[in-house]
Amino acid sequence: MKNISTLGTGALVNGNDEEEICAIALYQAREEEIEKKKMQVKEKVECQLGRAEKETRRLAQVWEDIELLTDPMRKDLTIVRKKIDISTRKLRSMRQSCQKKENEYREAMEALHQKSDEKKRLTIILAELVKESEKVRMKKLEELNKILDPSG
Repeated sequence: MKNISTLGTGALVNGNDEEEICAIALYQAREEEIEKKKMQVKEKVECQLGRAEKETRRLAQVWEDIELLTDPMRKDLTIVRKKIDISTRKLRSMRQSCQKKENEYREAMEALHQKSDEKKRLTIILAELVKESEKVRMKKLEELNKILDPSG
């Protein structure tokens, strides 16, 4: 690239040098424009931050004012809330006790059904054994009867 300082003296500049100078000037102009827009955005952000800080302070004051408000029924509300909490705890305890007893009842009913089924099964076995015993005894009695009455 040729020396740019010769441009100011009025020396002849060929087409290539003019394009380079033009490109550099265009680049510098764009950089300045970018810097200007960057500064504008920074100013807007700072302005909005200032407004946000003011709004935060205002909201904090409103919150404090709300906290300072005293409700004329506050004492009554507190008493009722405590009673509700106590009732809730009692209900929870009673519900747990009820569920425990329901589980115990279900378990007892299941055990009852199992024992009932076992009794039925054993009764059937007993009836079969008694029937078999009767058959064996009848057979034995018939044999004894034949021995005692040879004519029969």
